[in-house]
Amino acid sequence: MRTAIITRQGFEALKKELDFLWREERPEITKKVTWAASLGDRSENADYQYNKKKLREIDRRVRYLRKSIERLKVVDYSPEQEGKVFFSAWVEVESEQEERLKFRIVGYDEIFDRKDYISIDSPMARALLGKSVDDEVLVKAGDNEKYWTIISIDYERA
Repeated sequence: MRTAIITRQGFEALKKELDFLWREERPEITKKVTWAASLGDRSENADYQYNKKKLREIDRRVRYLRKSIERLKVVDYSPEQEGKVFFSAWVEVESEQEERLKFRIVGYDEIFDRKDYISIDSPMARALLGKSVDDEVLVKAGDNEKYWTIISIDYERA
């Protein structure tokens, strides 16, 4: 199991989700499954079937979160990062075609459901690491290549 990095905010969000699923969501669904099972024939019991499926989904997510949390290493902001692009930076870039993007470089476990987060392992993040404002970088993604200029770099301080 390889270690992965995550921001403090991302780590806390995963722990909060795990706590919610385990302490609130799962007990509630378990009650519904028990109630539906007490009604008798489970093969035609929609409440039982639906909630049993939901319980399996919750258990699968809980297992995933527990394993993930064990392998994650929190990387906090450090003043030495200032002025350069490193993990957890908010970066604004502009292409030669004047296309602007602003995103935060985070760990893989944080990018889901966020359009403004990119993985540290993405071609864009890899090209930007260690660079400063006004640096121009070539980003290669498959057969595509595009030049981007760094407009701004900022960090959330805990």
